[in-house]
Amino acid sequence: MDKAFLSNSGAESVECAIKLARRASSKPEIIAVMGAFHGKTMGALSATWDKKYRDPFQPLVPDIKHVPPDNLDKAREAMTERTAAFLVEPIRGEGGIRVPPNGYLQGLRELCSEKNILLIFDEVQTGFGRTGKLFACQHWGVTPDIMCLAKSLAGGLPLGVTVAREEIMSKFKVGDHSTTYSGNPLVCAAASAAIDVLLEENLVDRAATLGAYFKAKLTDLQNKHKNVKEVRGLGLMLGTEVKFDVLNTLLRSAEKGVLILDAGRNVLRFLPPLVIEKEQINKTISVLDSVLEEEENARASGSPPN
Repeated sequence: MDKAFLSNSGAESVECAIKLARRASSKPEIIAVMGAFHGKTMGALSATWDKKYRDPFQPLVPDIKHVPPDNLDKAREAMTERTAAFLVEPIRGEGGIRVPPNGYLQGLRELCSEKNILLIFDEVQTGFGRTGKLFACQHWGVTPDIMCLAKSLAGGLPLGVTVAREEIMSKFKVGDHSTTYSGNPLVCAAASAAIDVLLEENLVDRAATLGAYFKAKLTDLQNKHKNVKEVRGLGLMLGTEVKFDVLNTLLRSAEKGVLILDAGRNVLRFLPPLVIEKEQINKTISVLDSVLEEEENARASGSPPN
């Protein structure tokens, strides 16, 4: 993938990918997966699954449909002569830190190639070392036709990038797609510096090593606390599924100095900076251990946690 369009956010990078797929293929239909999150602008929102985001803004962009995740048979059934592209996150972030089974992304690649359908990977959350590879798709040796990137790319400044092969991106004609701040020199300078640090300081390998350490510590908590169902993820993109709503856990952890995200009502999501130290991981584990113990004691006594 050797040609790029620069925008301002992950949602914009997905919007560009949807338009590019339709332009390059001359077909209208986009397939996404249930549980997906691709952003909240109209095109990206139409590919996003959660009804709480979608319903207030109906009708959405037509000819975007969803299939069950990790299911090649359902993907094949959904593909028609009208299908321009299949859009998928290599690891579903908002959907619960869901890592696909081995063979799924490879199977999608084969299906899309067989049926002349473009494969789009949304690596907005997974890209630039987050999962212990520069891009998550490298875990499975799969290259998409179009890839969407953003978030950590510019070290905290707003930048999105849609990348594709030359023959695909060149289907855009002058005026087909543009944005005022595309290629903003200040943000691009920040991105260049961030990428230099990512590579020169081997932060990708660091994410793999510390991610394995963090995941092992979370697994220890799973073995200790009966209300922890599963630990999953790759690199420093980790999730812990529990048997209760995580809101109180998030609030109590924040009070103790640790910020944790959710990924659905019962999943704790960990996306620490790639420069995190082991001491900070240990503190996170210690705080989470105490909060989980408080939750369990409160539930055992029949009273709500403080």
